[in-house]
Amino acid sequence: MKILVHDYAGHPFQVQLSRELASRGHTVRHAYAGGLQTPRGELAKKPDDPEGFDSFEVPMNADYAKFKYSFTKRRAMEIEYGKNAAKMIKGWEPELIISANTPTESQTGILAASQGLDAKFIYWCQDFYSIAVDKLVRKKIPILGALVGNYYKGLDRKHFQASDHVVAITSDFKPIMVEQFGVDSDRITTIPNWAPLENLPVEPKVNDWAREQELAGKFVVLYTGTLGMKHNPNLLLGVAERFKDNPDVRIVVVSEGIGADWLKEKKEERGLANLILLGYQPFDRLPEVLASGDVLTGVLEEDAGIFSVPSKVLTYLCAQKPILLAVPEVNLAARIIREEGAGLTVGPSDEDGFCESAEKIYRDATVAAEMGMKARAYAEKTFDVKLIGDRFEKLMQQL
Repeated sequence: MKILVHDYAGHPFQVQLSRELASRGHTVRHAYAGGLQTPRGELAKKPDDPEGFDSFEVPMNADYAKFKYSFTKRRAMEIEYGKNAAKMIKGWEPELIISANTPTESQTGILAASQGLDAKFIYWCQDFYSIAVDKLVRKKIPILGALVGNYYKGLDRKHFQASDHVVAITSDFKPIMVEQFGVDSDRITTIPNWAPLENLPVEPKVNDWAREQELAGKFVVLYTGTLGMKHNPNLLLGVAERFKDNPDVRIVVVSEGIGADWLKEKKEERGLANLILLGYQPFDRLPEVLASGDVLTGVLEEDAGIFSVPSKVLTYLCAQKPILLAVPEVNLAARIIREEGAGLTVGPSDEDGFCESAEKIYRDATVAAEMGMKARAYAEKTFDVKLIGDRFEKLMQQL
């Protein structure tokens, strides 16, 4: 089968699925957005890739990162991106499109192109973009915001209902799709996200990357990935303040964008030499980056609730390190960490609890090691791309 896997974000595990499907004899193109300010997987074709695999960077406006927080300009760029993706689809003519992580108005162009080719379309739902937009605009513009939010929810409804099938990353999404978006329950399949375990071996804490960053011999509280203001970077700032007089502790943030810029300002204002801010690192160095940490942290805003499952947490599970999350209690990531005993969780705004949890892990190396072992055990038990590939291929055959 000729398959287009479109992942707007270019994350690691989606491209692993593309390679897995190509290894089974399918012709697979992995398409992604160029110019996004986000961590990336191994997107370029490698010499040992299956013959049927290739990748394609869909052009997008070079100023997208600059205007990410301007609603009108961002919207225009996302519509333009959808048109660029549609042009590629019409030229390549896939039989099946699987599209993930895609802004609503970009998805409009992609879905229309698939319908024009009579190709099957699977909506791989990673979160509810329209619900996030609805909450945001209602806060910013209370009266008109409701109209804008309803417009986007209406678009998502059309997209879900026009899709041949919907893949949801958690069973929590199914009642929302059925009740709020009118999707038939038999057209929804739950396939949880994962991390590319084969690309994330457990590395020693003292490694080349740690030496380069002068972290060898330090206790490292590590954060990697997207960091917007909605992720409450003040939590990480608070940990830096808590440990500022301890020469053995470093708080390392590997990110770019508005949250990282805010932390840079606060670091300079408060003289926090223990707060180390770095840009995104190459994917092939990610195992070293994670290994340098002694506790791996993640944050998610209260409004996200069940609607988002941070992929960074799944990546963290592979690293054999304890995980500290500030996320809503009902979130799937929080449930995994609690149920597996892989770390500690606090509420999204519990700054004191976040700091105290970091200190608890710092003080008890034995408990930290046990948490790390349980995290890796869960990843090895769950993240089998062969079995995941089977599930996607079975769904493709049904369609």
